Amino acid sequence: MTTQAIEKFASALKTIPFENEIPAKEKSWLESYSNELNLSFQQIKIILEYSRDIKMWQEKPLSHLDFSQHKKLNKKLFFNQIKKYVESLKDPQKKTYEVPEKKLTRDSALSFGVADTESKIISTCPVYSDKTLCCNLQTLDVALNCAFGCTYCSIQSFYEGQDTILMEENLEQKLDAIPIDPNLTYHIGTGQSSDSLLWGNKNGNLETLFNWARKHPNVILELKTKSKNIKFLLETDLPKNLLFTWTMNPDVVIQNEELYTASLEERLRSARKLADKGHLVGFHFHPMFYFDNCEQEYAAIVKRIVNTFDVNKVALISLGTLTFTPSVIKEIRQKKVPSKVLQMPMVEADGKLSYPDEIKHKLFRMVYDNFAPWHDQVFFYLCMENKRHWKPVFGFEYKDNDEFELAMKNAYMNKIKALT
Repeated sequence: MTTQAIEKFASALKTIPFENEIPAKEKSWLESYSNELNLSFQQIKIILEYSRDIKMWQEKPLSHLDFSQHKKLNKKLFFNQIKKYVESLKDPQKKTYEVPEKKLTRDSALSFGVADTESKIISTCPVYSDKTLCCNLQTLDVALNCAFGCTYCSIQSFYEGQDTILMEENLEQKLDAIPIDPNLTYHIGTGQSSDSLLWGNKNGNLETLFNWARKHPNVILELKTKSKNIKFLLETDLPKNLLFTWTMNPDVVIQNEELYTASLEERLRSARKLADKGHLVGFHFHPMFYFDNCEQEYAAIVKRIVNTFDVNKVALISLGTLTFTPSVIKEIRQKKVPSKVLQMPMVEADGKLSYPDEIKHKLFRMVYDNFAPWHDQVFFYLCMENKRHWKPVFGFEYKDNDEFELAMKNAYMNKIKALT
């Protein structure tokens, strides 16, 4: 053991923002081997990340590994054995979810602030990338930040803190300032910077949005949600160019990874009530999770949707997998809640990190094939995925974003016209 080795470990520990989330016993165990084997700075950082992830996954810690049988243990062998163990935990058959004993509740109160009065409320989708096939969605930032606390959500990397929600107070004026050409069709979503329905009609925002949509029947206004908060919608006369969409995941995933959100049953029941009222709904299987028994879990959701909804009231089914940026991974590791969201095979994917292609295709085909009765009547698409995935899943692909966008708008508008 050298002074240099001791200082190296201490220096590596200072660079990670989640040090307090690594058990003291683990740090002591790793420090001992780090000093003995003179691990490199990079090896120490990676193993510390492994240790944090394993605690979050609620798996056996690294310190349970027995290296005593290795008579000539060196840093390469030590590092490779740890890496092998971590990779084994990412095997989908070993990634299992259990229903928590009780549903988590927020441990801090929310506060509400006012959004920047000079800021624009309409922009391109915040996850747009020229490396993926994109529908060119425009987004309305009616509220900024979300209280649901989904473990994987990219919103957590956009804003500082999860307890302050910024609400738009000058919504009517800003909406009226948006140039809308009556000869064009627009697809605009409100669920990118916060959940669309979580806040209800706070500050009259939903009412203002709906009045604006009524003035512009050529605007398809999509409200994306994981909420059951539809009371205001059921009591209000709504224009037909609204599209209400819910994220779909098995309940065991919802309870473990989509914290504080509505259950699967509550989401489907809410969607059915709005469809029965004469409005279009849609379902986002995005992000999908690959875990033991996921095939049966997702198939059951599809069967429930097909048997519950009139296909003429369903506009879309989207598919997409877990995808991360390094900043989101950093945020996830700093959280104090258990999560298996990073317990997955992860490769570079169009500038981000996601599942390997073969797993993506398996997940997408699994859902799409079960929706076979609806293939010609509902608009199916991949969200935030490379064009190369379309043919293996759907048997066709769009040549570019513009063709994709046009097909989507035409499909949605045709369903809206059929309702009216």
